[in-house]
Amino acid sequence: MAIPLLDAIDIQGKNITADALLTQRKIARYIVKKRKAHYFFTVKGNQSGLLQDLQFYFQGRQEPDFVEYAPPDHGRIETRKIWTTAELNHYLDFPYVGQAFLIERDSIDKKTGEYSRDIAYGITSRNPAQANAQRVLHVNRGHWSIENSCHYIIDWNYDEDRSRIRTGHGPENITRLRRFAVGIIKSKAVTSVAQKMRELTGNVRLVFDYLRMTKNSCAGASL
Repeated sequence: MAIPLLDAIDIQGKNITADALLTQRKIARYIVKKRKAHYFFTVKGNQSGLLQDLQFYFQGRQEPDFVEYAPPDHGRIETRKIWTTAELNHYLDFPYVGQAFLIERDSIDKKTGEYSRDIAYGITSRNPAQANAQRVLHVNRGHWSIENSCHYIIDWNYDEDRSRIRTGHGPENITRLRRFAVGIIKSKAVTSVAQKMRELTGNVRLVFDYLRMTKNSCAGASL
């Protein structure tokens, strides 16, 4: 579903971030070769070989390439560290890799003192000259800030937290569909996602025009 939806927006020269579900070779080729954009992908178990290669390389990591101390917002003290490398570019079985990275996030709850550590692996088509370690970390943080804001919009407009979809992969699939929908609407720089959703809900043809999915779509449908 990702490629047809990306077809509807201008992404040339932009960074496309995605979680592990969309870390796919076909999508990488589409983004870089066909659309002249760049990807920042998270690597997890669905790309097991790729993940193992990154884990093996970074297991002996030394000093990080960049460290960020986040403001103590939301009752947490957070430190983010990032390691990057371009040494695996010709080794990894993935198209257009410019560098790989590991991000380590340490968090301390200010009230309870509880400590947690999260480690995330990733790859990007931007090489070190195009995105240094600080920039890669910034893009990664931007992805998750969008994820969090998207969750708020979805819950407000779809009342997702009270959804009764429970069976199989249904909850995960419907959440991703809703996130895709909100992402497309936000990409058009609308002033109100909720208002645009109400407009589109009552007119199926307007939806196709909005996404430019028909040959005779109205030119002004994206406004």
